Amino acid sequence: MDKTSNPVGVFDSGIGGISTLRDIIRELPRVHLIYYGDIANAPYGTKSTEEVIACVRKVVDHRLEKQIKALVIACNTATGAAAATLRKELSIPVIGMEPALKPASEKREDGIILVMATPLTLQMEKFNLLMSKYGEGAVRVPCPGLMELVEADDGEGALNYLKALFVQYDLDKVDAVVLGCTHYVFLKDMIRDLLPDHIAITDGNAGTARQLKRVLAQNGLLNETGEGKLEFETSGTKKDLALMQKLISHF
Repeated sequence: MDKTSNPVGVFDSGIGGISTLRDIIRELPRVHLIYYGDIANAPYGTKSTEEVIACVRKVVDHRLEKQIKALVIACNTATGAAAATLRKELSIPVIGMEPALKPASEKREDGIILVMATPLTLQMEKFNLLMSKYGEGAVRVPCPGLMELVEADDGEGALNYLKALFVQYDLDKVDAVVLGCTHYVFLKDMIRDLLPDHIAITDGNAGTARQLKRVLAQNGLLNETGEGKLEFETSGTKKDLALMQKLISHF
């Protein structure tokens, strides 16, 4: 049975994964995408691993009803908590995310790398393994509450948060900053303005989109014809849904 026209499910705890969605659309303009924001259960980053897995399972059950051909976990925290489990349980490809520490390490000279992420992401075994490979000079920077400021579209609050965060470091000695949460990508321009020009800023969105394309091609699931399609769904409110639809044009 030809499944190339079946949709790809993409989900996050909220709106952050829309930054990943934008890169997927650029990489795969013909694909049918269904994005789900689990806003009613956000944030994931301050929950326990078990709580995150429970949330993710509910989301995935709903995605499978849509006959998706692949699943993208557009959330670093959910990837670390649940990706390995889902790959064992599901018959479709599961593509996750990880903080873009590897590309940041390639930008490093003699300075440090600030890895901004949720507290849970930074505590997980998956991130510890990443640190063991590419973490020379890397510093964990937990950012509790920052994701919620993005969800609330609180630009002033986010700016004050970031100023208070970066003042703790000697930025002349920082070579790179990793945006280890998809929500933080919405603050990329703000972060760029707050940092010296020599500091590189990395995120995992483009790499995730390329990996999705590779996996679809390897499994004979890549759309070669037709037009792309995009749908939004959420466990949140109609207002949340409208915001997600609006944000896709942010990029």
